Amino acid sequence: MRRSTRARRSSGNARSKRMLAVVGTLAVFGGIVAVTQISSAQDRRTTTRAASASCVAPSPGATAPGGQGSTTRTWQNGRWVRNHWGDGQMSSAECQQTRGGGAGAGTPTVACPDVRGKLPQVPGRARAEVDRNLALLESQIAEANRRLAGDGRNGGDFINNAILRPLADKRTATINRIATAIGRGGQRPQGLEQLAQCALADNAQNGGQNGGGQNGGQNGGQNGGGQNGGQTGGNTGGNTGGNNGGQNGGNNNGGQNGGNNGLQVLAKDCSGSQLEAHNGFQNGNRCVSTAFGEVGAAANNPSLLITQFPNQVQRNQPFTLRVTTKNLVRDRFLAAGQGGYYLESSLLNGQGLVRGHFHTACRMLGSTRQPPNPQDVPAFFVATEDGRGGSQPDDVLIQIPGLPESGLAQCSVWAGDGSHRIPMMERANQTPAIDVVRIQVN
Repeated sequence: MRRSTRARRSSGNARSKRMLAVVGTLAVFGGIVAVTQISSAQDRRTTTRAASASCVAPSPGATAPGGQGSTTRTWQNGRWVRNHWGDGQMSSAECQQTRGGGAGAGTPTVACPDVRGKLPQVPGRARAEVDRNLALLESQIAEANRRLAGDGRNGGDFINNAILRPLADKRTATINRIATAIGRGGQRPQGLEQLAQCALADNAQNGGQNGGGQNGGQNGGQNGGGQNGGQTGGNTGGNTGGNNGGQNGGNNNGGQNGGNNGLQVLAKDCSGSQLEAHNGFQNGNRCVSTAFGEVGAAANNPSLLITQFPNQVQRNQPFTLRVTTKNLVRDRFLAAGQGGYYLESSLLNGQGLVRGHFHTACRMLGSTRQPPNPQDVPAFFVATEDGRGGSQPDDVLIQIPGLPESGLAQCSVWAGDGSHRIPMMERANQTPAIDVVRIQVN
């Protein structure tokens, strides 16, 4: 009996020792984890301080809704359409991460095929259920993007197993509910399940284009030490003096009638301006010295039209605008929030067509008798650039997640060159590439 008791005590002591060892190990491991997190936080703080010098606060309401990145993509007619929220104005945190080369640099986002654009005519009684599930698809993408922002560094296997596959399962179930709802009032759509699979659309395509690649060499080089460095860095002195004086004095003032065509011209450059030189960021009371650039022939000037839109929607109800463009090659976008505003001269491609993108904005009208305040932030804004567009009409679907206020919405689309100016036209009596519709929000 005594031996049995001693054995039990010995066994209990052994278990206690094992438990203490486990607890000690966990404590040490926890300490390592804590040190790692503190160290990472310190790295982030250092990165943030270093990056903040080159980041500017975005304009009010300019960053993407739903936690999305500054650039999102939708699958339309066999190609990805890139939408730049707020002209590429990143949130301060996103900008700091990207500029600082930290965890957010090149952070991937999820790109999923467009479901809304593949749906047939939705029966009226199914509309509410379909809209709810379409909104759920958007929230699923936003949640996946949040997971990627936090855990995207864990590697491809983790992303596939923990983010993309669960997202595909959720999308499959949601798309099936959409098909079933439509099937109750008509023919069930086929093939929608193929739209469930998503892939990574790393912003390296946009970041490499706008940051380090095509535009980075141009925008980064221009904004840092190239054209805009000679334009911005030396803007106060060298830009107005040497750059403009040499260019405009030599090219324009020595031209016909002194370069003024016999007209009384008040100014042609910034040499006599008392305002601070424009530096590529979205600030007023500045003087822009960037040359206007190339203007095409009248028949090649850009044109666009909103070809499909709802007459009325409910508050926060997602809806779609179909925009058709012509003579606009949508392949140039210098992010305004990153210093690409009014920075690049207008450019034509080999066929004499403007290179740029187009903007879409919806704002609520307080009155139909007085113009709205120009400084007010629109309820929706996005810039679209997808590498397509040409001399033939070409459709793009703009998916608006809903407008939060009741009233009359004014939704506008207008073309922009690579640096967001409305493209120039050969003649003064041509209508610019702009269209506007009004939508009642109940």
